[in-house]
Amino acid sequence: MFFDEAKIFVKGGDGGDGCVSFRREKFVPFGGPNGGNGGRGGDVCLVADSNLNTLLEFKKRSHFAAERGEHGRGKDQYGKYGADWIIPVPPGTMVRHAETGELIADLTVPGQKVVVARGGRGGRGNIAFKSSTNQAPRIAERGEPGEENWITLELKLIADVGLVGMPNAGKSTFLAAVSAAHPKIADYPFTTLEPNLGVVTVNDNTLVMADIPGLIEGAHQGVGLGHKFLRHIERTRVLIHLLDGLSADPLGDYDRIREELSLFDPKVTEKPEIIAFNKLDLPDVQEAWSRLQPAFSERGVEIYPISAATGKGVKDVLQMVASRLAAIPREEPQAEGIVIFEGPPKPEGFEIIRKEGAWYVTGSRIERLVAMTNFDYYEARTRFQNILDAMGVLNGLREAGVQVGDTVVISDYVMEWH
Repeated sequence: MFFDEAKIFVKGGDGGDGCVSFRREKFVPFGGPNGGNGGRGGDVCLVADSNLNTLLEFKKRSHFAAERGEHGRGKDQYGKYGADWIIPVPPGTMVRHAETGELIADLTVPGQKVVVARGGRGGRGNIAFKSSTNQAPRIAERGEPGEENWITLELKLIADVGLVGMPNAGKSTFLAAVSAAHPKIADYPFTTLEPNLGVVTVNDNTLVMADIPGLIEGAHQGVGLGHKFLRHIERTRVLIHLLDGLSADPLGDYDRIREELSLFDPKVTEKPEIIAFNKLDLPDVQEAWSRLQPAFSERGVEIYPISAATGKGVKDVLQMVASRLAAIPREEPQAEGIVIFEGPPKPEGFEIIRKEGAWYVTGSRIERLVAMTNFDYYEARTRFQNILDAMGVLNGLREAGVQVGDTVVISDYVMEWH
C-alpha cells in the first residue's frame, strides 16, 4: 500500500530535575551544597532515509516522545541527557506545522535532518544557587517540559519521469512493460488508485519512472483525489503524456490534462513532454491514428504511436526520454545543516484574565517558570514570588483589582492572594 500523507504528534523529552544535597563527611560539618543539575531531554528528529518510499509506518503509530533527562543527584552528579528519538522518513517528505501550515523542512537528500520537538533543559541543582550570601541554598529547579507539536508529513515522489494521462490510458501497462514494477492492471477506469514507481534501464543508464493515477477534469481542485496525485508530478524532470487511442476525443483529452496541470502549477507545463498515442495494436485505434495525426501535426506537437501491450514503439519513446533527460542537468539538492523548528513566536509578556471567580495569569515565560519551580522548598517559593514581582505580575494583579483572599491561577499552580 502506498501511503503519502500523515499527521503525527511529537514531544521532546522533559528535562531532569535538579537535586538538593549537601556534602556529608566525617570531620566536615559544613561541606556545602553538592546537588547536581538534571539532564536535558532528548529531541525528536526526522531523518530522510533512502530505504523508504512511503509513509505507511505512520498509519500504525502517530505519537512519538523522546526520552526525558535523568534527575541530578548528590555528590555533584549531573543527570544524563535523554536520548533523541530519530524518525526515518522517505526522501521527498515535506514537513509542516499542523495548525499553521508553516513549512518546517523539505527533506529531499538522504541523511537530511530536522528537529521537530526540542527537549527541555535540565533543572539546576542547589550547587548552582550557592552564592556569597547563601552558602547553603535549599532550592532546586524542576526540569523544563519538552516541546510538543502536531505536524503533518506530505510525500512528493522523487522520480525522473512522470506518466500522466486520462484514466485507462494505459499508464500502468506502459510502466509494467518498461520496468520490473507490477502495478494493478484492468480494463476499467481508476484501476490505479495510488502512484507506482519503476526503475527503467535505457542505454545502460537507469531512471525512475512514476505512474501517476489518471487525472480528470477538476483535479487541480482536488476532484478525484487530484491533489493527492498531482503533487507527485512536481519533482519529475520529464513527462510522458499517454493518450488513450480508444477515447472518443484524444485531442480533447490532451487539452484537458494540460489545462489541469496548468491550473495546478503552471511550472509543470514547462517541463519537457513526450506524447504517446497508445493501443495501436487495435484496428480501431489504427484507423483513429490516421485521422488524428494531421491534427497534432498542425499544432506542431510531436507524437509517438505505440502499443504498451505489445511493446511496439515503446523503445522510441524511451530513447527520446533519455535524450531529454541528458539535456537537463540533474540538480542535486543540497542538504542544509540540521534544521530546528522554532515554532510560532511566543510573546514573553503575560495576560491577566478574570473568570469563574478567579484570576488567571497566562504567558509562555511565566508558565515555564511555574513548570520549573519546585514548590516543596521555601526558598524556591520565595524566588518565584520575587520573579513575579520583577516581571510586574504582582503589580498587574493589584491594578486589575485583586483582593485579599482571591484565587490566582498560573498554569496548574493555584495561590491565594495575601
